[in-house]
Amino acid sequence: MSLSTLFRGALVGLAFMSPAFAQDADPDVTLFTNVNVFDGENEALIENANVVVTGNTITAVSTESLAVAGGTVIDGGGRTLIPGLIDAHWHTMFNFAPISQILGADFGYLNIAAAKASEDTLMRGFTTVRDVGGNSFGVKRAIDSGLAVGTRIYPSGGYIGQTSGHGDFRGPNDVPTNPGEALDYQQRVGNTLLADGVPDVIKRTREVLRMGASQVKAMGGGGVSSLYDPLDVTEYTFEEAKALVDVAKTWNTYVAVHINTRDAMKMWIEAGAMSMEHGFYLDDEVAQLMAEKGVWWSMQPMQAEGEIALTFESPISTAKYLTLVQGLEDAIASAKKFNVNTAFGTDILFDAELGTKQGMFLASLQKWYTPYEALKMATHDNAQLLKLSGPRDPYPGELGVVKEGALADLILVDGNPLENLDLVADPHANFDLIMKDGVIYKNEIE
Repeated sequence: MSLSTLFRGALVGLAFMSPAFAQDADPDVTLFTNVNVFDGENEALIENANVVVTGNTITAVSTESLAVAGGTVIDGGGRTLIPGLIDAHWHTMFNFAPISQILGADFGYLNIAAAKASEDTLMRGFTTVRDVGGNSFGVKRAIDSGLAVGTRIYPSGGYIGQTSGHGDFRGPNDVPTNPGEALDYQQRVGNTLLADGVPDVIKRTREVLRMGASQVKAMGGGGVSSLYDPLDVTEYTFEEAKALVDVAKTWNTYVAVHINTRDAMKMWIEAGAMSMEHGFYLDDEVAQLMAEKGVWWSMQPMQAEGEIALTFESPISTAKYLTLVQGLEDAIASAKKFNVNTAFGTDILFDAELGTKQGMFLASLQKWYTPYEALKMATHDNAQLLKLSGPRDPYPGELGVVKEGALADLILVDGNPLENLDLVADPHANFDLIMKDGVIYKNEIE
């Protein structure tokens, strides 16, 4: 710890300070007073608390009186202070326009549109996302460097899939391919990577890690938005799946798999993948296996109809979507029965209007979970999943909690979401302050 950090910490908690201390104090300090804290882990609020942020780190959480010199004091007025929200299944490059527009768009345009959408994501209170498919490296770099404003991104880069799999967005007449033929545009810009056979899978996995992926995304079964893979299909053979996972392990990170059927999940779990994405056909047998091996279920609370129902341009995709969501109720029951590590994500794709309803997806969890369980999932629990990336973690530091030493991602909610989870469904009205990495991006507190 540097001397300057020690000095700043010494200022915290002093009720009275001499002029000398005041002159030397670091102005990069924010004190929140009169707040009720949901720390991300415990259901009981820390009532009438004070929280100090120094730089980008929380340096004190206390019910005792605190004071800082030269910093900013924000009276929370009894509001609830919660950790920044985390979306564990997000697509930075694909959430803001219909599929026909995105697949036909120039990559330069996509980056600008994605950067703008990332700012919107942040202003909904989602301070961190796990990007599970698409070349978001440029947008991430722009945000991290201050060139753009947006959410933290844990990037997977291009998702790795087989010919005719969920990541194969080529035209209907683009196969059979010819040896030496140029890659299609989505592969050339790194949004998706097709690989067949163990050598090719190993190469593509190493390439995406070379690009800077914090975790690897693979396509392990039939999907909705793709047209050539029925839902019952298991994608990749065991040998290919294990080769992909083994490469990720050599980089000390993990594989997240797009997957739905029980047979596909069993194969990929045996191959060593640590995060099952979607998993709508999760049953007791698979849930027990996941619990035994510590594998995560990254679930999305999708609905067949209503405000947060996904819509698709293709009737093929619509039919597959309606089939999948019917399995969610049973999947949640199995995951709960065996206490499977469960993460929350939205997987909002190809729909600009639906992106604005990201908080509604979180609020919809109350159909199956208590407000506390839902908020814990979208903060502390999701953060535990992010940290499986080990040394590939682009943001070392504790996320998803309000505690001393954690990164300062904070939201002041006008009300108590532990009593009324619907508050998160309208962040523009109910989130009065949003801080990411110690920087305040929204402040409507008078």
